[in-house]
Amino acid sequence: MKKNVFKITIIALCLATATACNANSKSKNQNSSIVETKLETKLNTKNPEIKVALLLDTSNSMDGLIDQAKAQLWEIVNELSYAKCEEKSPNLKIALYEYGNDNLNADEGYLRQVIAFSDDLDEISKALFSLTTNGGNEYCGKVLKTALNQLDWGDNKDDLKLIFIAGNEPYTQGQVNYKEASKLAHQNDVTVNTIFCGDYNQGISSYWKDGADLTHGDYMAINHNKATVHIASPYDDKILELNEKLNKTYVAYGKTGRAKMELQAEQDSNARGYNKANAVSRTVSKSSRLYKNSSWDLVDAEKEDNFSYDDLKEEELPKELKGKSKDEIKSYIEKKRKERGKFQQAIAELNIKRRDYISKKSADKSNGLENAMVKAIKTQALQKNYKWE
Repeated sequence: MKKNVFKITIIALCLATATACNANSKSKNQNSSIVETKLETKLNTKNPEIKVALLLDTSNSMDGLIDQAKAQLWEIVNELSYAKCEEKSPNLKIALYEYGNDNLNADEGYLRQVIAFSDDLDEISKALFSLTTNGGNEYCGKVLKTALNQLDWGDNKDDLKLIFIAGNEPYTQGQVNYKEASKLAHQNDVTVNTIFCGDYNQGISSYWKDGADLTHGDYMAINHNKATVHIASPYDDKILELNEKLNKTYVAYGKTGRAKMELQAEQDSNARGYNKANAVSRTVSKSSRLYKNSSWDLVDAEKEDNFSYDDLKEEELPKELKGKSKDEIKSYIEKKRKERGKFQQAIAELNIKRRDYISKKSADKSNGLENAMVKAIKTQALQKNYKWE
């Protein structure tokens, strides 16, 4: 009997390996590591993840870079929401580090983990808007090594694991050699992409290209002081109207529910602070599968496997559900779910028209950070059989 169980386990493992999204491993060592794993097939049964660690220079000269990151976040998220890995839709996790800011701890190399890998898009937006510039001392090797050691990169071979580091000082500064960090990236199956904020050839001479080449990443140079291009469309007003309706489908609960709903409104406001088109991009993100709020919203929470109405406490319910029976709460949540689905569908349909309008309106929507990141992600994703809808 034990022998039969062992044979079945091996067969299942081989089948899972054969049908994995990343059928073409990068090396023989990677192939052998898959065969030898004792994790059975659990990692292959869930959706793969796109993990992006963004390492931003926040020294004095980088105000334009930070502004681009804030203004272009939602378009980047939207592009990633269209990704497919075989028949699966990858999840997205983003981490953020700042470095090169004199306000940061010198003993730690003037760097800070602003947020670890997270799929909470509102928290990621909040983290970006917390950044300010000052100073500094930019140690690329140090921040790379720190991000590689601190973050949970996982060992799923179907995950797309990427670092984007942006700055404008020599890549060689600091006591940690960038080549050492590059070796660590290889060990974690992480691709490092470098974005030099300035002249292309200057970035080459200051080793930013070499930093990318060592991990088979992309080297890019951008004008970080260029204003973000936002193109208005005839569908924007309607999408923003739907955003207001979408917000009313959230049912905050628990200790953090009210604060999270306020955070949602705050990030709506931050997006509008740039202009209407940016707020539209955020609304599109909020209507996508990547916008998840199960930690505080009952409509999202109900879809989780470990959710139970029996676990809900009266004091954690919103005012409109206090004193209600379990059946009444279920009915209320189902109503909100149907409303949300209707609004999300309407936004998605309008966004198709919006994207078509923008593509015809502008032959060159050259947003530096956004274009650099999306191009690199799509190119490198092909190696793991990711495709875009």
